[in-house]
Amino acid sequence: MRPLSSLNPVLLALLGVTASAPGAQAQAPTDSTIQRRIDRVVRALLVETPLTGRYSTATLMQRMRYYHTPGVSIAVINRSRLEWARGFGVREAGAGDSVTDRTLFQAASISKPIFAMAVMRLAQERRLDLAQDVNTYLQSWKVPPSEGWQPLVTLRQLLSHSAGMTVHGFPGYLRSETLPTLLQALDGEGPANTPPVRVNLLPGTQLRYSGGGTAVAQQLVVDVLGRPFPEIMRDVVLQPVGMANSTYQQPLPDSLARYAATAHPWKARPVEGKWHVYPEMAAAGLWTTASDLARAGIEMQRALTGDTSRLLSPEIAQEMLTPQPALQGQIGLGFFLEGEGDSTRFHHSGWNEGFVARMTVYRKGGYGAVVMMNSNEGADMLSEIMRAIAREYEWPGYVEERPPSRALPASVLRRYLGRYASAAGLRFLVREEAGTLLLSHGRGRPAALAPVAPDSFAMPALNATVSFTADKRRRITALLLEQEGSTIVAKREGP
Repeated sequence: MRPLSSLNPVLLALLGVTASAPGAQAQAPTDSTIQRRIDRVVRALLVETPLTGRYSTATLMQRMRYYHTPGVSIAVINRSRLEWARGFGVREAGAGDSVTDRTLFQAASISKPIFAMAVMRLAQERRLDLAQDVNTYLQSWKVPPSEGWQPLVTLRQLLSHSAGMTVHGFPGYLRSETLPTLLQALDGEGPANTPPVRVNLLPGTQLRYSGGGTAVAQQLVVDVLGRPFPEIMRDVVLQPVGMANSTYQQPLPDSLARYAATAHPWKARPVEGKWHVYPEMAAAGLWTTASDLARAGIEMQRALTGDTSRLLSPEIAQEMLTPQPALQGQIGLGFFLEGEGDSTRFHHSGWNEGFVARMTVYRKGGYGAVVMMNSNEGADMLSEIMRAIAREYEWPGYVEERPPSRALPASVLRRYLGRYASAAGLRFLVREEAGTLLLSHGRGRPAALAPVAPDSFAMPALNATVSFTADKRRRITALLLEQEGSTIVAKREGP
């Protein structure tokens, strides 16, 4: 990893925070259109309300104060380019060092998909076989038997969290503590602070997130290549992708520590020693920037378009993002998967002591973003920022907002009027007033129904929808009240 150079600060007129630019793509934009987009994002984070699909807005700085979060770093991908990157706030509460786009944050569990890219590269070079029993590769440690039964575990299962392995995650260690070796962590031997990594579910049958399984894969790669893990990751992924401000070195060398953000678990209180150390590097040990993680996302996007000059071939990139069998389409190899059609995207989040992060990248359209912050309390702000970016850049299928109401003539509204009763004895009345349908239950006050589709209505005051069924003659026969996953069916009794 090349040393980080001193930076020329650029004053952000809006927020009065300092940002820097690592290269032409991430420089403070001179394009006024991009600057206006940045301003709109940081001025209007989308904050959840009690009503699904309804959001209030707040500025980034307001939410940082609310969540006691000293620093935030954001990078936005548009058209498969790093369109902008910014730092906001400070690296440590009460100090004056501003977050820049080169400030190092712990990626936490986003370390896993970046590591998975390395495994896929090695598989592409035929140095690893994803379907092979990992014990054929492991030399210094083996997946142990259980009650006389020897599990067969593959790299494919480890990367998709379907190997049936234990240990969800790792809490890390104070910088003053004695660190375990990875072998000690795998066997739960002192000074390790987590239990042994073992198989206790039938491999390949279900999704169960396991940082322990990722640690097994780390040991496998080290055994096969015979080199320190940070060097492997530097040479196989970080340098080829252009992630020049990233390292898996744990502990973080002093030469890089001066660029690192301080961890703040809660109430803007720095953790003892500024951050924890994670010898389970593949699972939680990546120090990086939002810009560098964005570069990894762009690398995947470009490979998926058929660009054969990328780290992964188009075929291997496609395999990495293919839903794994028996796992309900939730995960590929390293990345979690979401959406359909144009909204299909791959993503991962991270949570270390005092750090949280989220990376979301679209397969099509060239969209994406990375958000990192030095506060666990600010975790909910990840979604608020992502939604603001998604709305500004019109990401398909990301922001769940209630559809606009449709006006219906009185003659149509009259079709739904009447009394309805469920099999359990719940009674409802639908009536019309001033061109609006109203639904009431028992002695409760009526709530308005807003038409959103044929025979379908939203209830703006509640997290509920009402739809009506009809017979072949288009006469209304029943209403269906849906509330947070439950449905009440009430048959029409009469007008």
